[in-house]
Amino acid sequence: MDSRRTVQVSKYLSKHLRHEPGRIGIALDSQGWVEIDVLLAAAAAHGFAFGREELEHVVASNDKQRFAIDGSRIRANQGHSVEVDLGLPVADPPPYLFHGTVVRSIAAIRAEGLRPMNRHHVHLSADRETATRVGARRGKPVVLSVDAGAMRAAGHEFRLSANGVWLVDRVPPQFLRFPG
Repeated sequence: MDSRRTVQVSKYLSKHLRHEPGRIGIALDSQGWVEIDVLLAAAAAHGFAFGREELEHVVASNDKQRFAIDGSRIRANQGHSVEVDLGLPVADPPPYLFHGTVVRSIAAIRAEGLRPMNRHHVHLSADRETATRVGARRGKPVVLSVDAGAMRAAGHEFRLSANGVWLVDRVPPQFLRFPG
């Protein structure tokens, strides 16, 4: 499978497993899972056919491990805008986590903190390098430090997705450290 096709299938999966399952006539269960055979049939019926082997390749080779397969089912690991409960337990975060963004967002973040926007959670990284890559997708990256230890002490709950992304409902401005 060439890299362009891998990206196309990955984007297709993200769109339909995280944001618009109904667009191709699939329904996610309460934890975000869908039967692989149902997904493959729906994709083919809507003009984007791919097979189980391609699907498994995309899941296994995805650098961010965005998807999980459990037997005959698949789901996105996080990033949903549709209502799902991933069943992730509350976890104790490291003292600091990181968030990648861009310069044009800084003023709003200073005023309001980090909000989930159209997702269910704010996504945080355990290291600066990952946060830098995340921010770079939308322009020149700015990496914010999040005082996760202080947030946890103040009662905020963190969850850790299967692919190592830290999830929290929001990050109030007082827990953010801005560069320079």
